[in-house]
Order: sequence, then structure tokens, then C-alpha cells
Amino acid sequence: MKTDIQIAQEAQMKPIKEVAETIGIQEDDLELYGKYKAKLSDELWDQIKDRPDGKLVLVTAINPTPAGEGKTTTSVGLGQAMAKLNKKAVIALREPSLGPCFGIKGGAAGGGYAQVVPMEDLNLHFTGDFHAITSANNLLAAMLDNHIQQGNALQIDPRQVVWKRCLDMNDRSLRNIVVGLGSKMDGMVREDHFVITVASEIMAVLCLANNLQDLKERLGKIIVAYDFSGNPVTADMLQATGAMTALLKDAMKPNLIQTLEHTPAIVHGGPFANIAHGCNSVRATKMALKLGDIAITEAGFGADLGAEKFFDIKCRSSELAPDAVVIVATVRALKYNGGVPKNALAEENLEALEKGIVNLEKHIENIQKYNVPVIVTLNSFVTDTDAENAFIQKFCEERGCEFALSKVWEHGGEGGIELAEKVLQTLETKESHFAPLYSDELTLKEKIETISKEIYGAKGVEYAPAAEKQLAKIEQMGFGNLPVCMAKNQYSLSDDATLLGRPQNFDMHIREVYVNAGAGFVVALTGAVMTMPGLPKVPAANHIDVDASGNITGLF
Repeated sequence: MKTDIQIAQEAQMKPIKEVAETIGIQEDDLELYGKYKAKLSDELWDQIKDRPDGKLVLVTAINPTPAGEGKTTTSVGLGQAMAKLNKKAVIALREPSLGPCFGIKGGAAGGGYAQVVPMEDLNLHFTGDFHAITSANNLLAAMLDNHIQQGNALQIDPRQVVWKRCLDMNDRSLRNIVVGLGSKMDGMVREDHFVITVASEIMAVLCLANNLQDLKERLGKIIVAYDFSGNPVTADMLQATGAMTALLKDAMKPNLIQTLEHTPAIVHGGPFANIAHGCNSVRATKMALKLGDIAITEAGFGADLGAEKFFDIKCRSSELAPDAVVIVATVRALKYNGGVPKNALAEENLEALEKGIVNLEKHIENIQKYNVPVIVTLNSFVTDTDAENAFIQKFCEERGCEFALSKVWEHGGEGGIELAEKVLQTLETKESHFAPLYSDELTLKEKIETISKEIYGAKGVEYAPAAEKQLAKIEQMGFGNLPVCMAKNQYSLSDDATLLGRPQNFDMHIREVYVNAGAGFVVALTGAVMTMPGLPKVPAANHIDVDASGNITGLF
């Protein structure tokens, strides 16, 4: 079997103008970045905003494992399959971060014959959106330090600077740093920190903003520090908002590319779901709903992270409502959850499958709490057996779920027909009565405990003393009505990454809480989750190269 990059490089792409025409977009509404990618103009939204919405399908998954699940691959393949059934489908995805591309996780273009292309462009610099976000973030950091250096009229307490610099790379050495070393002219010496760009509040702001004015207002509300009296200092107070908006003006426009089978894909924004809210931009999703009969989107990592945040943060702030949810699993991943080591996953093991399927069971229960119809799909591997597939199908159907095998990695859209038909059947016969998990009126602690107990299955929540103080301060400032974004490891339903399956009788541990006032949510850091990842012992970057003709190799 060819590698993903070989398949992508051999693809016969259509000019993006032709792809756009299939969903009624004229060339005047495209801002071209070469022949195969483009940004969608603000004028286009004005033309389509009053159209009725199509159906919204969310693709999520069980907790990720080293065995792989294939959520983006399934999203892309489902869109291609819908096109084969003569449905006008538009896919809405997140952009990949450079950090995982050169680290361990890989990119976000899908895989096999269910990919979006141009794959190398998407996984590297694409249209520069992440660079713009990084620049806006670090401009605000520079203006903050400059204000302190130039007399500090706002009486900012250097010990209470909460704004962090960012970089779209895994670099653990930048987690905790000291700035201002040198002479008096080099700034005030203080401790500082970096986060990866996808964890920056500006990424969240861009993905949740409805338009440029909304973006500007949200940027202005960002809290960067506190003064000596404990009052918040915002980007507006530093007079940084206009310049930041100027840097983000083009990044606000969604990007259009295509799948290997020329299905339109709107790819925009990319917050991680383990340390941020994990969803592509509201603008991209809303455009997909107006341009297609069916919009297929995804949310990061497992349903305990991405789907929960899609429902309780993205849908709450944008008035989106999903019509159906697809949960992606694999036989291999379920056996891994049942205790089988990675090197033995190819062997049939119904006993381990029975132990590990409790992870899928919890995710099914969680989605059903939102009153949305559920379809479970198995991303098929050649080592899967009929007995294993039949066991999982029976398990799902007993819990009120539709079930379908997906073979899109190997066969593209053709391999997703069974899944697409089940999704269409669900959309036609089952109604969604979507509602968020909790109300705005609950306290922040009640929201944290609702997510921890209802979604993760925790028996309780423990708060570090610092987190207790931060929660009290945030509510005192008037942000108690905001939703909560839980920063948690992606591998387990608990905050302990080693607890696989469906952990029982555990507590969630909240070590830090802070408010993203511009994005409009409160972040609760659990366990040992990091907002700046590190590279593994052997990073993927070791194997990436470019030949004399400019062809990239080793990128998956």
C-alpha cells in the first residue's frame, strides 16, 4: 500500500475554481492562493447568509490510542461517499498544527484514499493563518512588556502577567522562561511562558467570532494581566486591538480546498481539543451549512473532549445544533483498551474486545445525553475478523445506535457508502433534540463537576488551593456565567492517561483555572496536561526531507 503522501502527490487535483463552482461559488468570491487553494470572501457570506441551513453531522471518536482511529479520514471519506450518492456535501475541518506534524501525532489531512489535498501545503504553512495568529499573539505580548517598560501607566503588576507568548511548534524548553535579562533598557526581568499557537486564546477567538467586528470586540476583551489593585488589564486598555485585528483580517476568511475525489472542504482554524476547545471555526461551519445539503464537521480527539466542547462551547455561542453524530472506533483500538499490547492487535481477541468496548459504550451514552442521534462506524482494518465486527455491531444496536463499517482509507468514497446511507437514513427518520449539558446559570464549580461526573464518569473533583482562589476571583469579576473548557489528556476518560477503558471511582484534579474573556469561556487545567507539548525521542522531523526537484518525502 502506498503512503499517504504518495497517494496525495499522485492525485489529479482540479483547479479550486472548478471545485468552488460545484457548490455555486463564483471566481469573484475566491481569493486564490495558487491553483488549488483559496480563501472565501466576506462578500460571499453576505450572498448566502439567508439561505436555509443544510443538515449538520458531527464526526467524533473514542479516546485515541496508538492503534489509531481515523476520525479525519472518516470525515473526508463520508463526504466523498455522500457525493457518490448525489448529495451536495461540504466538509468543514480544522487546520493542522506544525507541532504535531514534526512531533509524533501527524497531520490532519485524513489518510489513504480519504484525504484533503494539497496535503503538503495543508500540513505545512497552508495560507498563513497560524502565522497570523502567532504574530497577533506575540504583538500583544510585546506591547504589554513595552507598556511596563515605558512607565507603566496602567500600574500592571509584573507578577500578575497572565498573557503568554506562543509558537506553533512543540518546544518544551520554552514552557517556563525568564525575559528582560540584560541592561535596564532590555525590559523588566520577569518569569514568562510559551504555549503552542493552537492553545492561544487568539486561536479560540478567531474560531468563535462570527465576523470581523465580532473578532475585534473579542480581541479587545482579552485579559493580559492584573494591576497592583487586582483589577484586570485588557488588550483594549493597551490599545493593541486594532493592530491585532489588522494582522488577522485575512486569517478570518475560511479556506477552500478539495478531497482526492474533488469534494469541497472548508478548512479553517485549529485549536487542540485537549488544551483548547477543539473545533474548526464557526464561520467555516456556517458556510458549509449554507453551501451544502449536508455539512460534515469534526471535533478533536475523543468525544469526551472534542464533542463535549463542540456542544457546550461552540454550539452554545453560535446557535449551531447537530442533526446527527458519528462516533469512530476501530477493532484494534477497542482491543487496546481491553489490555492488548500494540504488537498483538492483529490477532482475534473477543475477550479483550469485550473488556475494551466499555470505552465506546461511555461515549455512546455521553452523546445520547445531548439528545442527538448516534451512528457508530468501525474504521476497517484488514486484520479485523467477522466475529469481532459482529460483536461490536450487536453491542451498538442494543444501545439504540445505527452501525456501519467504513472502508474509506482503502477505497475512498466507495468504501464509505454503507456509512453514508446509515447517516442519511438517520437524518430522515430520527429527530435531533439537541440541548447543552448544563445551563449558564450554574456556578463554575457546578459546571466543572457536571462535566467531570457526567462525561468522564468521575466520582468527584478535587481542587488545588490556587484553583479555588482563581475560581472565586473569576466569579467575582463577573465571568461565572461562561461555559468551561476542560484541559485534559486525550488518552483516558480520567485525568490519568494510563487509565484506559472506562475508569471507575476516580477524582478529577483541577490544578489551575483562568478566564479567556475574549473567547468567552473559562479554562480548567486538569492533571498534568501541558499547553506547550514537547517533541518525542525520535520526532517525525527526523524523517522529513526534500529532493532536488522540491518533492517532500517523509511527511506521513
